[in-house]
Amino acid sequence: MQRIQKYGNVIFGLLFVAITYNLFFAPLNLVTGGVSGLAIIMKHLFWINESFFILITNIILLLISYFVLGKDLTKNTLLGSLLLPIMIQITSNINELINLDGLEMLIKAILGGIISGIGYGMIFKNNFTSGGTDILNQIAEKKFKIPISKSMIYIDGSIVLLGCIIFGIESMVYSIIALLFISTISNKTMLGIHNNKIFYIQTKKMAQIKRYLIQDLKYDVTIFEGIGGFSQKKKQLILCSVKTSDYYKVKTGIELLDQEALIIITENYELLNENLMVPKKLNNKN
Repeated sequence: MQRIQKYGNVIFGLLFVAITYNLFFAPLNLVTGGVSGLAIIMKHLFWINESFFILITNIILLLISYFVLGKDLTKNTLLGSLLLPIMIQITSNINELINLDGLEMLIKAILGGIISGIGYGMIFKNNFTSGGTDILNQIAEKKFKIPISKSMIYIDGSIVLLGCIIFGIESMVYSIIALLFISTISNKTMLGIHNNKIFYIQTKKMAQIKRYLIQDLKYDVTIFEGIGGFSQKKKQLILCSVKTSDYYKVKTGIELLDQEALIIITENYELLNENLMVPKKLNNKN
């Protein structure tokens, strides 16, 4: 039953994203990054069908992901990569059913960001992605050691900038507004209202993950010594409190470093003396 509910949430999330794309983003030329944003540009320049372009591009990226990231990291991208362009095609005529001509551009950008954010949140919450540039961000993290937050700025930012060049500054401003709502709402949908999460990590690559959390993300960690209840072997456990906005970045980064890592994530209802989370030496560097 849980499996059915999980896939049902992902499918509904993809449907929300597809509806928003056809109802708000594509008609208004709002390029919010990703392959779907690039598809809007390609439709404008070369009259290539958006859903066809997204499907072909996602298939190419899936093949790259399989050979570079491996089967385990690719499988949770497969459903979104293939189903999203199909849903975009199915809902391509939704403007004939829902007329939003009376709404101002700003309202449309905000509504699009909210609905799309809910959809993405439902997808991410069930450990799936919608494919596209998410794959490139993971490759940049694993192969070139570029943090996902930076690679997203480079890759998706370049697509948004290209949209600005083609459609103008006004279109880019509304695209950024929609993107901010997508980011905020998806995080709230996926992670709840609390500002921090607690990560408990058991891994065979302790040094690499410690370095990633401390040096790359500027978080302090606490190491617990323990004994396995069944194996009776000594084990170490990393505890790290992270900002909710960094949840996806931390989780994905750990999985890329060690696919077999045991990760337990809980809510952090209150955090006192937050300035003590990061070592003074790291604070001085900033």
